[in-house]
Amino acid sequence: MSSENNSGLSDNEIIEDFKKGNLGIFSQLVERHYLKAYQIAFGILRSNEDAEEVVQDSFAKIHRVLNDFRGDSRFTTWMYRIVTNYAKNRYRWNKRRGSKQNFSIDAPVPGKDDSNLSFDLPGKEMNPLRGTSFNELEKGVYRHLDAISPLYREVLVLRNLEGYSYEDIAQILDCKIGTVKSRIARGREELRKRLRDEDLI
Repeated sequence: MSSENNSGLSDNEIIEDFKKGNLGIFSQLVERHYLKAYQIAFGILRSNEDAEEVVQDSFAKIHRVLNDFRGDSRFTTWMYRIVTNYAKNRYRWNKRRGSKQNFSIDAPVPGKDDSNLSFDLPGKEMNPLRGTSFNELEKGVYRHLDAISPLYREVLVLRNLEGYSYEDIAQILDCKIGTVKSRIARGREELRKRLRDEDLI
């Protein structure tokens, strides 16, 4: 089966074809999921170079172990768990090395519940005084998201930036839903406290 005729295949169908010996079909999984994997890695690492390396390493590992994928969860959940683990390892390595990592939010934070941490970006019509205040808040968010515990940071990235459900995050991080909710709540509260301490909110 040629790759040109496989554009409509599901992830599971591509994986089954791969397991039957069509190794070239793996490129379709990469093309289909590279951008999302990169967004997750970049959300944790805030470095283009590091995120690209993490995604490349992740897909290299996925290629090596794809024959062992049993389908107990969705392929994307399994894949994002690998990407997240590589990103966390890279983040820790950067911290030990002393690399300065930056975390930023450049879009409104998605979410449906009222407890979501949300900051609206300034419109072009914003007056200079209000724009200055917003810029100070935005810089504070960047700085303090980088400073909070990586445990809290990764769940905030997955929930608030990537929009994953609690169930998906639990599968990606291989922990209980209650743990996910607790980390999100604590991460938001720690971030709010840091911002309040600087009179930014």
